[in-house]
Amino acid sequence: MASVLIPLAEGFEDLEAITIVDLLRRAGIEVVTAGLTPGPIKASRGTVVVPDASLDEALQRDYDMVALPGGLPGADFLDSDPRIRTLLRAMAAADKYTAAICAAPKVLASAGLLEGKRATSYPGALDDTAVTGLHYELAAVVCDGKVITSRGPGTAMDFALTLIEALLGRAQRDAVEGPLQRPAAV
Repeated sequence: MASVLIPLAEGFEDLEAITIVDLLRRAGIEVVTAGLTPGPIKASRGTVVVPDASLDEALQRDYDMVALPGGLPGADFLDSDPRIRTLLRAMAAADKYTAAICAAPKVLASAGLLEGKRATSYPGALDDTAVTGLHYELAAVVCDGKVITSRGPGTAMDFALTLIEALLGRAQRDAVEGPLQRPAAV
C-alpha cells in the first residue's frame, strides 16, 4: 500500500490539507497526518485537526511521498522546521515524491529541491530569480519528475488527484474522480 506523510503546522490551509487527506484515503492510500507540535493543530480558517501522530513519531517510518499543504503561517512554520528540510532532502535522495501546494513550494525551494525544475505556487510564494534554474509556470499543477507543485486552495482537488495518479496510476485516479461528479472542463 502506498503511504503519504502530510505534516501539519499551525495555520495550514484547511481546504488544501483536508482535500488531500480525503482524496488520497478514497484511493486506498495510507495517509499519516503529523503535527509539528503536539496536540490539535488550528488551521488558517479556524478548523481544528487532531493529527494522527506527532512529526517525531511519524518520522520513525518510511513513506512513498510527503505532501505539504500551504497556508500562512503554516508554510512558514514548515519552512523553518529543520526536520522538514531533512525529510524533504532524504525523500529526494531516495527518489521518492515531494509535493507542495500554495505557499508550501517555497519549502521545497528552501530544501534545494526546485533548482532546475518546473514548478508553480500561490502568486508571490516563489521567486524564480531566487532559485537557480527554476522554470515558474502558471498551470494548476506542475509535475517535474518526482516533484509536484500546485497553485492554491482552488487547485487542491486537481493536486490531490495528480498525487493519486503519480502513486497508483491513471485508472485509480479515474476511479476516485468519477464519483466526485466534477463538471467537465470548460
